[in-house]
Amino acid sequence: MASTDAAAAKKQEDTGVDVVNLPRASLSYDLYHRSLRASWKATLLGIALIVVVVNLTFATLFWLTDGIEGARHGSFADAFFFSVETLGTIGYGNFYPKTVTANVLVTIESIVGILVFAVSTGLIFAKFSIPTARIAFSRVAVVSPLDGVPSLAFRVGNLRGNYVVDATIRLTFTRLETTSEGDSVYRMLDLKLLRERSPSLGRTWSIIHPIDETSPLKGFTPESLLKADAEIQVALTGIDSTSSQTVHARYRYDPDDILFGKRFRDMLGPVRDGRITLDFSKFHETEDA
Repeated sequence: MASTDAAAAKKQEDTGVDVVNLPRASLSYDLYHRSLRASWKATLLGIALIVVVVNLTFATLFWLTDGIEGARHGSFADAFFFSVETLGTIGYGNFYPKTVTANVLVTIESIVGILVFAVSTGLIFAKFSIPTARIAFSRVAVVSPLDGVPSLAFRVGNLRGNYVVDATIRLTFTRLETTSEGDSVYRMLDLKLLRERSPSLGRTWSIIHPIDETSPLKGFTPESLLKADAEIQVALTGIDSTSSQTVHARYRYDPDDILFGKRFRDMLGPVRDGRITLDFSKFHETEDA
């Protein structure tokens, strides 16, 4: 189950395209954006590494100049811990600069410390304030009759206890086609939905696209979808009811993820004390149509 959930989570981020020979900018060119995209583990390790490098650099300078009162002669450890106290503005009183050179180094390190901690604080705050949505998509989409019309359906779920206000969803069907000139192109076509907007997404929402005469999916089979290298891209946007910020989520269905002749199992259970039971364990489950 864990590996399946991990694969589903990857599909929410993966575009399904391997890009090669992309012009690469220098690391400093877009360092802030890269830092925001990095994982929390990488960000915290990066900040820790910068602090250690700064302390090692200034510790080496203090050690070479021998300008710390109270430090043991030739002790790099004392120079390092003095640098830590200076960068962190701790100042326990055991060590203090005794020469002009050492005082200049302390001044420079204090300025560097202000910059390092200011940037680190801003970066951490920015990562915390980025709005995120805990939106789940059913691992498969199904094709089965609905009111006599073959329909594509999948589920969207809000895993938080709040609402996604004015949730809007868009479906794009991408398939490989051959033009009249004989060129192979990937064509993107919009899929119309029975309902593309929900005033408040609280728990689950069934997304349905009727495969009628105007549908780009008309006449497709599992084999033809695979041959056409088709995929369905899903994009959902809305406003988080807690933070009042715009959130978004995406997913991708490949031909192997589209099951014909199947429908989703009912998640609703018996009414108890006037309340309906919604069984989330059946969110991904299907049955024969």
